[in-house]
Amino acid sequence: MQDGVEVAVYRWDAAAQPRAVVQVAHGMGEYGQRYGRLAEALTAAGYTVYASDHRGHGETATGPDDLGHFRDEAGWEALVDDLFRINQTIAERHPGLPRVLLGHSMGAIVVQDYLALHGDSLAGAVLSAAGGGRRLLAGAASLIARFERMRLGPRVSSDLLQALSFGDFNKRFEPTRTEFDWLSADEAEVDAYIADPQCGVPITVQGWIDVLHGVRRIDDPAQLGKIPETMPLYVMSGSLDPVGNATKGVTWLLERLKRAGAQRVTHRFYEGGRHEMFNEVNRTEVVADLVEWLDALFSSSAGAAA
Repeated sequence: MQDGVEVAVYRWDAAAQPRAVVQVAHGMGEYGQRYGRLAEALTAAGYTVYASDHRGHGETATGPDDLGHFRDEAGWEALVDDLFRINQTIAERHPGLPRVLLGHSMGAIVVQDYLALHGDSLAGAVLSAAGGGRRLLAGAASLIARFERMRLGPRVSSDLLQALSFGDFNKRFEPTRTEFDWLSADEAEVDAYIADPQCGVPITVQGWIDVLHGVRRIDDPAQLGKIPETMPLYVMSGSLDPVGNATKGVTWLLERLKRAGAQRVTHRFYEGGRHEMFNEVNRTEVVADLVEWLDALFSSSAGAAA
């Protein structure tokens, strides 16, 4: 607990002696237990899994007024610090076991900042549905968000910010069935997301200010340069994911990581995949590829405990 916020944490134990621990940082407008199916596959492969609900999400949100709101100020730093404190608790519970941090979408942004600040606490990291090359756009959007905060206040959502952020995401998939077709080609998964009251909740104006601050931070070459050069990174994305600008933003990120000196980056683009690859029609393949990367990491000296 920090500043009175109790972060909800979930745990799935490997059936046998675990090879490592995978810590999951979910995306915007969802929550940690959505990764239960992934966790079950990872535990079957020999990995213990932890996931948490970010501030303003899932069970960490204290009530309707708290949904989508990280903190009145410095919310981004609080998200990163929450993940680090959970990571240190994992280290205490599983001494000697290496730890991998997996972030999806907004979680992938948080993980990049985490790597720059606390990279020495990890044996590897996975970035799912990441993007890049948005620093100038995020700067302009931040000005709009600050205007919206003056107009509406910090703890409410803004239709304008939601439209600017997600308004075009469905265009690539027209004619569309729902406003969330961009998430997955699996209609059942999209319907489950829409039916879930803890999914799709917009973040607050202050939440957008925090996220845009985070985007600007991790798109800064100086911040990327703080990520340990020998850190094993697995970057994965659907080829049609609008968050990654149909891989253009992810390619930007890969190039900047290389320029920053990153030596052990593996990436995989899934043809036709949308935003949530762990909920896509080919999710069995996606999970198998992740397990293959983890197994290769921990079958070598690279898997030494962090």
